[in-house]
Amino acid sequence: MKRHLLTVVQVAVTVGLLWWIFRDQEQNAAMLSALKVAHTGWLIPGLAALGGGLLLQAQRWKILLQVQGIAISYMRSLRILMVGMFFNLFLLGATGGDIIKIFLIMREAPDKKAAALLSVFIDRVVGVLALAAVSTVVILLRWNDLMSHEVTRYGVATAAVILSGSIGFIAVAWITGRFELTRKLPHWLPAREKIIEAAAAFLEYARAGKSVGAAFLLSIPAHLLMFSTFWFGAKAFSAGLNLLSIYCVMPIVATVTALPISIGGAGLREGLFIKILGSLYNTPESIATLVSLSGFILVVFWSLVGGVIYLLYRSTQHVTTPLADIEKTVEDLELRVEHNLEEGRRPEA
Repeated sequence: MKRHLLTVVQVAVTVGLLWWIFRDQEQNAAMLSALKVAHTGWLIPGLAALGGGLLLQAQRWKILLQVQGIAISYMRSLRILMVGMFFNLFLLGATGGDIIKIFLIMREAPDKKAAALLSVFIDRVVGVLALAAVSTVVILLRWNDLMSHEVTRYGVATAAVILSGSIGFIAVAWITGRFELTRKLPHWLPAREKIIEAAAAFLEYARAGKSVGAAFLLSIPAHLLMFSTFWFGAKAFSAGLNLLSIYCVMPIVATVTALPISIGGAGLREGLFIKILGSLYNTPESIATLVSLSGFILVVFWSLVGGVIYLLYRSTQHVTTPLADIEKTVEDLELRVEHNLEEGRRPEA
């Protein structure tokens, strides 16, 4: 029931935000005029930049899978990553890209199901930590500009709270695993199951510092390449923004839109671009909207490629599994990992 309610809220928020973005007919006319004179050739390197970020993410995940003894080819990890990207963007409800990735890796390595689950979690953790590091550097580089406007001050504060909360969760989970406190966690504790799952992941990866460090280092250029996608969008519409200007905006946008507020960040992303670019650089609302939409369209392109890969991937396996069954399988695995840890055993006995 709660999951369906979340979906309804996301749809309502998305529709409301998109109505707000496109409510002004004059701005819509300005966007159409800008589209007519746009240098769309800049979107090609933008597409390549986003693709480069995905290539680095696939290599990062492959490294983390190898730590767990799951040996799959680089191309296989890339394919599964892109399938997950498709589901993250297009699928309503609780079945997100991470669940699909876990299920497909379980199919590749059926004797290492818990390892598949933990690799996806650590991959997410490494990405968050790298985002926090990149965000800190670029915000400090433009600190005076960001602090000189109320909108950007609130944006920085919001991103800081979200990232700090994520890092705090990671710290609690690490301490829980390091000092074997799993069985002492009270059952009423919020996110108790996720903390236990995270503790299991940290226990498994504790002795693979070099591999985790390499994955972290790969994450930094991956984030920067993905941020650059929107700079190429700015170039296409002659927004007059340099690369560092986009870099200081994107940590706020990427962090806030990662929350399940709207579907795929639609509407929320455009609203943030309008407010932040307008405050910092006096970018017209129509241009800010187009910069945001151009970057999003490139994300949609690669996500659709992931959808095609999923269709082909299923056909080569000769197995069709309903999405509800995929979700149930992964949920059962999470419960088994939690139970094993509470009993003092390894994640998968």
